Amino acid sequence: MSRQVMCRKYKQELPGLDRPPYPGPKGEAIFNEVSKKAWEEWQAHQTMLINERRLNMMDPQDRAFIQEEMEKFLSGKDYAKAEGYVPPST
Repeated sequence: MSRQVMCRKYKQELPGLDRPPYPGPKGEAIFNEVSKKAWEEWQAHQTMLINERRLNMMDPQDRAFIQEEMEKFLSGKDYAKAEGYVPPST
């Protein structure tokens, strides 16, 4: 059975990540508090933000923007979305 975490985005017990996504305390916090589902959704959203907003990950301001949006997204707060994006209907 996979490792379960209390996901801070979904506020329920869900399967956790297999390993921390970053080194250090930030990676450990994500590993312990974010579900695999939320992390995968963030990665897809992050890619969309980078592409749609033409962010340069070599630029410290763009990296800081992505970090701020990651915290908002994973905490269930209102986060930046790509312009004109309409989520698929379920």
